[in-house]
This record gives sequence, structure tokens and C-alpha cells, in this order.
Amino acid sequence: MHDLSTSADEHTQLADLLRWFVEAGADEAIGDEPIDRLAAVPEPEPRASNAAKPPLPGAKQPLRPQAPQAELVDDKAAIDDARALAAAASNLDELRAAMAGFTGCPLKATAKNLVFADGNPQAKIMLVGEAPGRDEDIQGLPFVGRSGQLLDRMLASIGLSRETVYISNVLPWRPPGNRTPTPAETAMCLPFILRHIELVGPKVLVCIGGVSAKELFGTKTGITRLRGQWKDFDPEAIGGPAGHTMPAIAMLHPAYLLRQPAQKRLAWRDLLSLKDKMAELGL
Repeated sequence: MHDLSTSADEHTQLADLLRWFVEAGADEAIGDEPIDRLAAVPEPEPRASNAAKPPLPGAKQPLRPQAPQAELVDDKAAIDDARALAAAASNLDELRAAMAGFTGCPLKATAKNLVFADGNPQAKIMLVGEAPGRDEDIQGLPFVGRSGQLLDRMLASIGLSRETVYISNVLPWRPPGNRTPTPAETAMCLPFILRHIELVGPKVLVCIGGVSAKELFGTKTGITRLRGQWKDFDPEAIGGPAGHTMPAIAMLHPAYLLRQPAQKRLAWRDLLSLKDKMAELGL
């Protein structure tokens, strides 16, 4: 108990100090006596060594328990199921429903929403990104976070907008922590984006980011070497339907440009190349 002779000012100061401790989370005492935490700590007594002694010559060694082997999952059935569901969809609404009902990809279990598409389905320019991020997963739309805002400005620089392009992703579900999707995950989702492209029927395809470019171009070449090059997109060459080829170009992902702003000069070159291609095709 504090001395009753303590002045009113001291009482006020002590009350303020106690209130500060409570607000900071120190709401209980753990001992009756103060402890000097800076005092020298006595050295602990050495413990008997628990190191295993070397076995005697000729002694039998105990069998070590084997670590459980990871269960191998056959993804072929899931990929075949995705192909069948995608092929059966005759329009975008049916494709969205087929993807929503697909249970073969484990990403669906950890994602909040299916991110299908945004923009104008009648557009002649289709952009395909990699996978949804956190903001996209929450809103269920592609490219709505900071990278999406940058993409909007990039499109506006050559006279395009979300009303004049159509946007989707290779993967409709967000990988946990925005990690790079595994080859199995992209293989399961590839039939859906190929059917998506076929149903929209754009005149020009733009691959945004490395995952999109590698999957849709059927290559392992990195995005820094792929970007800016016009190629003939042929879905049949990567297991998709035949008969719907189109010019395609790969660009750096806006998320990468936010981390590496000096590379925006390369993105500007690619945007100008896209603008020239649109003029060449009369779009």
C-alpha cells in the first residue's frame, strides 16, 4: 500500500503510469519482488551428455523408422475432367459454371472466389494474366489491385480501356500467398483458358506475365526474352482446339513493373507495338 502522505500530484502520476501499463497490456503482476533482468545470470550446471555411444563391433544396428512417403496424386484424371468440362461449354456462362463446379484443382479449396473475367466479351483484344492476387481473390475480378490500376493506365496510354478489351487469367483461383503455381495446377486450368479464348474469339492475344506467356506459347523461355515478340498463337499446339490461331504478344506483368519501375520503358515499347498491330489489322 502506498504511503498515505503521498501528495495528490504523485497519486495522479502513479495513476497515469498504471493506466499506461494497462493500455500497453501489462494488466497483471507476476511477482511480489522486482527482478533485475540485467543482473548476471549464473551459468547452468553441465548436464550429462546424451550423445549416442558408438556401437560395439559386430553389434546389430536398430532399424530407423522410415519417413512416410508423400502420397502420389495422379493429375491425369483431373486434367481429362477439365478438358471434358471445357469442351462441353458452348458459351461463357456455361464455361463459368463448369469451372465453378470443377473440383480437380486444389487451389479452389484455399481461394475465396473464382476469378473468371472482366471487360468486354465482344472485344477484339484479349489479355490473359497469370493468376489472381489477394485483391482479385476478394473481389472475384482480374487485375483490380495496384497492378490492375497500373494496367488500366497502360491501356489508356494507347487508347484502350476495360470497355474495349477482355481480361482473364490462366488460373482462376489464387495460389496461397501469391506463390508461383505448380505445373500440375496450370495443366489442370489450361483447358479452361483455351476454351475461354476460343469462345471469345479475339483478333489479338496479349499474354501478361511469365506464367501466361510460357503456358500459351508452349515454351520454357523466360518472360524477359519472350516479351515484345509477336508470335502465332496456335492452341492446337498446346493441346487445345484447332482452327483458331491469332497474333499474340507477351508483356511484362504490372506487378513486376511496380517492383522494377525502370522496366516500364520496355512495357511502353510493347504497348506501342500492340498499337501498331491494331492499326495493321484495322482494329
